[in-house]
Order: sequence, then C-alpha cells, then structure tokens
Amino acid sequence: MAALTCSASDLQSLLGGAANVTGAAEYICTRFATVSDHFADTAYAVDSTYLLFSAYLVFAMQLGFAMLCAGSVRAKNTMNIMLTNVLDAATGGLFYYLFGFAFAFGNPSNGFIGRQFFGLESFPSPSFDYGYFLYQWAFAIAAAGITSGSIAERTQFASYLIYSSFLTGFVYPIVSHWFWSADGWASAGRADGNLLFGSGVIDFAGSGVVHMVGGIAGLWGALIEGPRMGRFDHEGKSMPLRGHSGTLVVLGTFLLWFGWYGFNPGSFLNILRVYGDAGSYYGQWSAIGRTAVTTTLAGSSAALTTLFGKRMLAGHWNVTDVCNGLLGGFAAITSGCSVVDPWAAIVCGFVAAWVLIGCNKLAEKFHYDDPLEAAQLHGGCGAWGIIFTALFAKETYVNEIYSGRPGRPYGLLMGGGGRLLSAHIVQILVITGWVSVTMGTLFWMLHKFKLLRISADEEMAGMDLTSHGGLAYAYYDEHDDAMQEKSFMMTRVDPQVV
Repeated sequence: MAALTCSASDLQSLLGGAANVTGAAEYICTRFATVSDHFADTAYAVDSTYLLFSAYLVFAMQLGFAMLCAGSVRAKNTMNIMLTNVLDAATGGLFYYLFGFAFAFGNPSNGFIGRQFFGLESFPSPSFDYGYFLYQWAFAIAAAGITSGSIAERTQFASYLIYSSFLTGFVYPIVSHWFWSADGWASAGRADGNLLFGSGVIDFAGSGVVHMVGGIAGLWGALIEGPRMGRFDHEGKSMPLRGHSGTLVVLGTFLLWFGWYGFNPGSFLNILRVYGDAGSYYGQWSAIGRTAVTTTLAGSSAALTTLFGKRMLAGHWNVTDVCNGLLGGFAAITSGCSVVDPWAAIVCGFVAAWVLIGCNKLAEKFHYDDPLEAAQLHGGCGAWGIIFTALFAKETYVNEIYSGRPGRPYGLLMGGGGRLLSAHIVQILVITGWVSVTMGTLFWMLHKFKLLRISADEEMAGMDLTSHGGLAYAYYDEHDDAMQEKSFMMTRVDPQVV
C-alpha cells in the first residue's frame, strides 16, 4: 500500500491567516501520520492473517495425503502409511526449522544456497515473519508426503525417517532457493534483476519446486526397491494390487482439493495490493480469485478427461483413476495458475490427464510399481505444468504479478517468444538432475546397507502386524483373546434392559 503523507509547510498556505498557523499545521500532520500508521499496521495484519490461513489450508493437505495413501494401499499396511504421513510433518517440522528454511530463504546469500536464519535466528526480520516460515514448511512436508506414496507397502520404517529428514532439510530447500528466493539464480523475482533468459522461471506455486521434487524422489526410491511382491507375475504381466478403500481415496482427494486453495492462491503471500490506480476494484484480490478459478477448472477438466479416457481404454468408470486425474490437473496448473486465463486452465487439465495415463502405461511396460502413481502424477504432470506455463502465460498477468521489469517474456503461444520456455526447460533438467543425484544416491546407499526394503515375510504378512503392533482393521469373535492382543477394533455395546 502507498504511504499517506502530510507536510506542515503545504498546510500552512491552506490555513491562511489563522492564529498559530504553524502549530495547527503540525498538529494536523501529527494526527494524519497516526492515522496513516494505523492503516499500515492494519495492512500488515490483514496480509499476515491471509498468509497464516493459507498455511493452515496447505497443512490440512497432509490429512488429505494420509487418507489418500491409506485408501490406496492394502488394509494390512494402513497404520504404516498413516504413521509415515504423521512423521513427514513432525520430522519435516524440526529439520526445516533447523536447516531447511535457512537454505531456502536465508538472505543475503548466493544463487545456490541460503546462509541465514538457521533455527530461525534473528527472526522475524523486515523480510520475513513467522507466518512465512509456517507456510513454507507446509510446502516442504508436502514434497515429502508425495515421495512416501511411491515407496509404500515395502519400505523399512527407519528409511522413511532418513529420507524425510534429508528431503525437507536439504534437497527441497535448495530447489526452492533457486526458483523462489530473491537471490536464487533462476528466480523470476531475483532482486538484482539478472534474470535467467531475461525472465527467470515462473513456477508460481511449485509444479516443479514441490511436485517434481517429490515425484522424482519417489521415482528413484521405487526403482531401487523394485515392485511389490505379486505386482507382476512370472511372465511380467501386470497384476493390480488394489487399495482397500475407495471411500478413503475420495475423502483424501476432496481434502487435497480444499487445501489446494491455500497452495495456489496462497502463494501470492499477501492480498492488499492494488494494480493500477488506487481505489480500483481490481487488485491482487482479483488475481487471487482468478487463481482459485484456474485451479478449479484445471482439476475439473482433468477429472472428466480421465473419466471418459479410462472408460474408452479400460471399459469401466473407475473412481480412483478419476481422483488421480483430478490431482494431476491440480499438480499441472500449480506452476501457471496465477498467469493464465481460465480457458487455458481447461487445456492444462485436459493434457495433464493424458500425460498421467501415458505415464502409467510406461510404468506398467517397464515394471515400475508406484502404489499411488505419485511419480507419474506429480513428476509427469508437474513437468507438463512447467511447459504449459511457458506456452500460455499472459503478458498482462505476468507484468502485474512480477512487476518492475517491463518487457518481461511471457508465453510462447501468447506471442511472448521462446525465452520463458527456455528457462522452464532448464528448470525441468536441473530439478531432475539435482534430485536424481541427491535422493537417488541416498536410496541406493540405504539399499546397499540393507536399510531400505523389508523382508519377504514381512511384506506378505503386512507391516501393520510386523512393525506396528497389530492390524488397523480386524474381524474376530470378541472372546478371542489371542486375536485381541494383535488387533484393534471397536466392539458393539448392546443396550441394557433395566
């Protein structure tokens, strides 16, 4: 918001010959300055409240991930996958506090890695408040949650703790520094104006920074572990291992959909900003609304495309496929949600659905097993979203959101040339390379030290029983004491006749 100013010398001429004109002018300006300060304080409070509310929405996506993961695995591994989702948040909280936020946003720094705010030292600052940390932590644990889905049902519990700590404390923060920090070498908001290809990378809410990072990390974990037992027969034919609860899948999908309204619109970070002349009805609040609309349309388009596409290919209407298609549309639009028109978002979702279907076909062909299709969905659709933004970003929106640099490149198909596309191809390549080197090496080392995959006996019995003290669901006679020691369930209480 523009500051309100008052000058006593200007007021003196307006007050004319009034007695003690100088004192009166100074008094009026003092009162005016007080009112102006209250407006500024209110603006900070509104923007901080908006960011905190967005952080809460993004954090609620962890519940969505947990429900989606639980429904997508077999019943015998339900408690295991639920616990890993809880620990992604808890472990990520500590390691992002100690190291991750500093590596990501600790400025002044260099283009590769941040160097300030370890353990939130010297915090808050003129640049960041605590709400910003909370919001970025919610993003970091989302990346870790994506990876856990790819390696579900066959991974040692200790490995979850190790990879989650490394991903949220180091790997993800470095990527977010490159593309989101004011010092990042490829950031579209780079403070010194030295932008990659004159543009920087427009990855507004993280199709690359969050979704590709989590998806590629999961890809390497699943590749090194190999498929689950029974996923492919001795002839290499695909044998689906279906999740046990479509209800949980749908519940998780709706929770993620709800949370995405914090993920994408929340990435503006503030709401009280006017575009153009003060007093206009059009400002950042309008762009936030448009971003919510593009997010909705991309997911809706992807869901319907998947519904009819899979009907043609498989001959039935599959709720799990539709839910994954919907999420693929969201992952794709996340990069360009703020800089494209609603009609373009429909195109984004349509293509994202076919990208996901194609990636799943390739995964099956090469015997790649991902219980949640996380690498295909977040990695494949996330990469498409980065390309989509470079094709459809609109000049007006780009200049509004990334202001201060006239003539900035925009979408190729919108007449903006190929420089933005070049920057985005670089983003895809460097994220793929960085995550492959770091997370691929980590998973390989865990495999070599026999810390990655559980034994065949444990996998057959299910990790709930072998690692977590009992099954999530059990059906037994209430007098079966031996079974009660291993399992948990609610028993029926019959009404008492008085």
